[in-house]
Amino acid sequence: MQQKSIAEAMSAQDRRRFLPSEVAEFHDSDRPLPIGHGQTNSQPSTVAAMLDLLEPFPGMRALDVGSGSGWTAAILGELGGPDSRIVAVERIPELVERSREAIDQPWVSVHRASPDALGLPELAPFDRILVSAMAEDAPAQLMDQLADGGIMVAPWNEVMHRARRVGDRIEITEHGGYTFVPLIHTRF
Repeated sequence: MQQKSIAEAMSAQDRRRFLPSEVAEFHDSDRPLPIGHGQTNSQPSTVAAMLDLLEPFPGMRALDVGSGSGWTAAILGELGGPDSRIVAVERIPELVERSREAIDQPWVSVHRASPDALGLPELAPFDRILVSAMAEDAPAQLMDQLADGGIMVAPWNEVMHRARRVGDRIEITEHGGYTFVPLIHTRF
């Protein structure tokens, strides 16, 4: 399978399909759009920048944390192809159901977040982890779910970070300021 570009993958997964009808007409605007429950569908240029840092590849095992509408999970599915396993996790049941309906790739699944864990440790390790919600600090629970050589792209402390596992070490780089909804992993 030839790797699709990020732009091709984003085009193949039409943002309209993942938006509530009242904002679907704005699908091509480069801004976050509300999807209900205080959540947003991320700004396309931000999604593209995060995916570029993530370095997705065909056949990857990827985790999409704070998947919201399911759009980024579907884009990861497009980039990973049918030999990949993409799992998304979202805490709001209505968004879980809506994204399950919108995603048409059998290799992409959406799970309801557990109040006891951040991510999906029972399905780890992952080659790639994409986090679309702002944490206060580095999400160590998610870093523990990275495979050796795995990459996580996540915002914390108002800055986008890229973390790569190299054996027992985590190498972290910073990639500019961003705004996201908060990452919530306590009781809900």
